[in-house]
Amino acid sequence: MRPYLEKLPTIPGASWGLLNRRLDDAIPFQWHHHPEYELTLTLNSRGQRFIGDHVGFYGDGDLVLVGPNLPHTWASREKIERDGPHVALVMWFDGDWAARLSDGFVELQPIGELMRRARCGLHFSAVMAQRLRPQIEALFAAPVPERLLLLVRVLMALARDGEAEPLASASVPLDVGSEDRARIDRVLTHIHTHYAEPIRNGELAALAALSLSGLHRLFARHTRTTISDYVMRLRVGDACARLSGTRQPVRHIAEAVGYNALANFNRQFKALRGMTPSEYRALFKAG
Repeated sequence: MRPYLEKLPTIPGASWGLLNRRLDDAIPFQWHHHPEYELTLTLNSRGQRFIGDHVGFYGDGDLVLVGPNLPHTWASREKIERDGPHVALVMWFDGDWAARLSDGFVELQPIGELMRRARCGLHFSAVMAQRLRPQIEALFAAPVPERLLLLVRVLMALARDGEAEPLASASVPLDVGSEDRARIDRVLTHIHTHYAEPIRNGELAALAALSLSGLHRLFARHTRTTISDYVMRLRVGDACARLSGTRQPVRHIAEAVGYNALANFNRQFKALRGMTPSEYRALFKAG
């Protein structure tokens, strides 16, 4: 699979875009990025979302705002209602569009702060997602002029969600050149599709057509972290989704996400999450 810069559809007479995506078989892993912000409400689907170095479990009513040029994808595991499709209600708008709203109207300044927080991705609370679901669904059925007013209302409500959680550890710099973008996309796509396997820096350097030192500089510049830390975050993120969403034994989960030694898995998991895998799972059982 080749990484790609997604060209988003435009709607005549509208200043922003939207897509009612319905898939019968599955939401496929399609690692991509684009300069626009993306607000996505996912319905009738369970699986994993990948946003930067974040890996998390999603379910029905998952609501996420992704920042510009932040690589992302969703990958489904199953439908909730077998007779219905996987649904993704997607809304796109660029940073200048949001800035004109927040800078031009003092009442809408919270939208500007929301955009700043969303550069690393934001996952909104279940309460907020449930509250806004009827409004978002109505937005897709409304005439074009009314959609703008409904979207502004949705964004203002999201700006007040004090339980929204950041996702990726860092946003992507906005001054990404096309050549560097292609190189880092090839590297990140390989990592995201093979993070549960041994990751060899020499292979990544070959994909980027760079020396090892050039690879490390490129990676640090675009992700603000090291390759080993990035891989560790992906593995631990996948483990978190499995711990909360399945009954797999911890040892099996460790092996599935790329750890041959359980002690090493426990150590790295605790370093990132502040608790052991068993303690993390116990939180969900208690809930």
